[in-house]
Amino acid sequence: MTFPQTALPITTELYLNGAWTDISPDVYTRDRIRISRGRPDESRQVDAGRCSLTLNNRTRKYSPRNPTGPYYGQIGRNTPIRVSVNAGSSYLAMPGGTTPGVGASTPDAAALDITGDIDVRIDLTMSNWVTSGVLSAVDLCGKYVTGTNQRSWFLQQRNGFPYLEWSPDGITTVQVSATIPPVVPVGGRQAWRATLDVNNGSGGYTVTFYTAPTIAGPWAQLEQVVTTSGTTSIFNSTSSLRVGDATDLTFARPNGAIYAFQLRNGIGGTLVANPDFTVQTPGAASFVDSTGKTWTVGTGTTISNRKVRFVGEVPAWPVKADTSGMDAYIQIEAAGILRRLGQGSSPLQSAMRREFGNAARTGIVAYWPCEDGSAAVSFASAHAGESPMVVSGSVNPATFSGWSASDPLPTFTTTTAIVRGSVVPYAATDWAFLRTFVFIPTAVASSVRLLSFTTTGTARTWTLFLDPSGLTLKAYDVEGTEILNSGALFDLIGQPRQFGVELTRNGTGIDWRIIVFFIEDGLTNASITGTLASRTIGSVTQVRIGEDGGLDGISFGHVAVANTATAYQSTGNAILGWAGETASARIARLGLEELVPVSVYAPGTEPLGAQRSQTLLTVLQEAAAADHGILGEARNSTSLVYWDRVGLYNQGATATLNYPTKGHIQPPLDPVDDDQNVRNDITVTRIGGSSGRYTQTTGRMSVSDPPAGVGRYPDTPSLSLFAEGQAVQHASWLAHLGTVDEARYPAVNVSLQAAPSLIDAVAALDTGARLQITNPSSRYAPGAIDVIVQSYSETISQYQWDITFNCTPASPYTVGVVEDTVLGRADTDGSQLASGMTSTATSMSVAVTAGPLWITTASNPSDFPFDVLVGGERMTVTGVTGASSPQTFTVTRSVNGVVKAQTSATDVRLFQPTIVAL
Repeated sequence: MTFPQTALPITTELYLNGAWTDISPDVYTRDRIRISRGRPDESRQVDAGRCSLTLNNRTRKYSPRNPTGPYYGQIGRNTPIRVSVNAGSSYLAMPGGTTPGVGASTPDAAALDITGDIDVRIDLTMSNWVTSGVLSAVDLCGKYVTGTNQRSWFLQQRNGFPYLEWSPDGITTVQVSATIPPVVPVGGRQAWRATLDVNNGSGGYTVTFYTAPTIAGPWAQLEQVVTTSGTTSIFNSTSSLRVGDATDLTFARPNGAIYAFQLRNGIGGTLVANPDFTVQTPGAASFVDSTGKTWTVGTGTTISNRKVRFVGEVPAWPVKADTSGMDAYIQIEAAGILRRLGQGSSPLQSAMRREFGNAARTGIVAYWPCEDGSAAVSFASAHAGESPMVVSGSVNPATFSGWSASDPLPTFTTTTAIVRGSVVPYAATDWAFLRTFVFIPTAVASSVRLLSFTTTGTARTWTLFLDPSGLTLKAYDVEGTEILNSGALFDLIGQPRQFGVELTRNGTGIDWRIIVFFIEDGLTNASITGTLASRTIGSVTQVRIGEDGGLDGISFGHVAVANTATAYQSTGNAILGWAGETASARIARLGLEELVPVSVYAPGTEPLGAQRSQTLLTVLQEAAAADHGILGEARNSTSLVYWDRVGLYNQGATATLNYPTKGHIQPPLDPVDDDQNVRNDITVTRIGGSSGRYTQTTGRMSVSDPPAGVGRYPDTPSLSLFAEGQAVQHASWLAHLGTVDEARYPAVNVSLQAAPSLIDAVAALDTGARLQITNPSSRYAPGAIDVIVQSYSETISQYQWDITFNCTPASPYTVGVVEDTVLGRADTDGSQLASGMTSTATSMSVAVTAGPLWITTASNPSDFPFDVLVGGERMTVTGVTGASSPQTFTVTRSVNGVVKAQTSATDVRLFQPTIVAL
């Protein structure tokens, strides 16, 4: 017997001494476990998740200050906690990491020795759908061992794209990667399919990639790669077939759950391997699939039906007892990681300081950011043990704010100021590369020294002179005799510039280069080079800015010295303040840099403005807001998760509830038609730039006074956008979200004890997921109720599992798709009934009041049928005739159950018109 006939298997654990410890017996059943997650609505940020429960503390084992307790020294502030329910279907639980041998495998067999066309399918949920850097690939499945030259084929996720590799001979390989990133839906579950046609009949081979909601389909082609460079084949390998693993190489493994895998001999051909993990017994070490293959579960992998409901941290351990003192207990209020991240008030360092001061960046031997506060009398080094830059004369710190990659920088104010920085001694190499930033508002009157540095080489001093006509580089020997004069080079006036002096040993001489980065032009650059014969570089001992005076009004900062040619590699994005990177990329990058685990599910498309010096959480939320995505907490780990806006488009329903079926919907189900989310006059300001405004002037949700509209509802958000033109586009999108003429559902109640068959689907619902309620009562709007989950709260006890979802309409995220016969249709500019019609009439006369005529059956036969909405009644149009207005429509009536007569001049609209996505 299973739940609800038997108690719900609830597991509560604390993470102690590097492992999860089961404390379920100490959780009081008298008090239910209560969990809440999500955000109030789509315009708000996700709140930190919460979980409350009560622990039996009669033995004082959960008293942090009890030195005799078994958990003394292990529990305290922010001890991790996990609450799970072991119910529903099973899956292959994958641990992530890079250890080979995880997942499940079956030995080589004759049926698996596919040498021709192949069809590979896998269905899984992962937190590492998108990866980059060293672990840019995730093994999914394959029959491939490198060490014994038994390479056959494998399928991977590589840099966020499906990737298929195979070998014709067991040694050499052929690779094909998709170039279109799959859109992974909220929740992270998706099925991938790859087919290889080894001989496409055109002198080549063809690889086709597909995606689907699950392995059951329907499959949608993602991309097809056709070659004509020769046919191919697959080596008959003796390697075992592995799922959740593929190679003996150091690639990442899936972090999540695998539900099913299929291997077919031929495209759509004979099924030769079919492990369905959803029907296996939890904890099973092996099983036989429907094709007779025996599968063995690898080390560190389990078959599980665990549904993790909450992972968070316990910030406090309040010890309580009743008046008798006999009932001692602790009421825990655990919180998600967003609570802790929101506690700190320390802002991130500027993009430049983070990049040049990064301890992992080798080769920079001295670095002074010069971002010190307005009362500073010297400029501290970013390196421990290095002396600050000493200021002589008058320099105003923190007065120049014209560079988005930096905090405010100092400005010279007198003719006598000089700034000196001594470099900690280091071993001389073949390079001395200096970088600094300057802003020179106006031309100088005469030649003055801008930057000088002294070395231990025979070319002892190098100086950049600022001349009325540009820069001049000069070098001097030990006696101070000039040995190099480059002549005037660059004009630096009027714009912020990053420039450098680079010295490289060339035999017995020195190759020199001056390079200037034009920040305002997206970091284009120019350089001048030359050679100084018979001189040595040595090591840099001191850097000076100023000396002759004459630098009034000139700003400077981020003075760096490097002794390798690669020290400044990949710093271009930081110089631009990371302007132009996508929200997904910024969130993933900052997670890595700040050691905050975060998963993203798409590379992202919306370019952001420069990264600001705000707190980490503020910067992450600012990125999510600019993309209109969802930054939240992972449900199964103490980490963040980011769902980009595109992942919300056109997603399938994670769960479908049938209103008449007992237990699917618990009353009350009360729609709310209110103005809580109405916004129809939006002015978006680009942070640091201009603004764009969009006003909804037509329709029932327009700014017009009732009854023509709802009146004006303004909003003025500021977003981190890359380009000025984005502001009005984002204003239009926000107005689109804010003018949905549908009810919201603040409480969709599901009792899983009344409908345990829903456990898998309902437990998968999270913020951003789509939920459908089919066949609702006639007292609701006609047709299915289609919503997006914004938040939920759940109550779990031995015999009850109740979840209440707060939902908003899903229709705003149903967007146009090119060449889609449903989602690619443009709506009419204006149409109405030319005459009334009875409730049973199957022909109607439609007058076009604005825009082009409707398509006709004769001109576009393949575009029929389609649905229209007339006075709240959905009709299916099977034919249109007429070359002028009015046109005659042949229709099927009452598709949504609405039966009514229609009056003349009633508006006629496409039921599902194309919405242009942002």
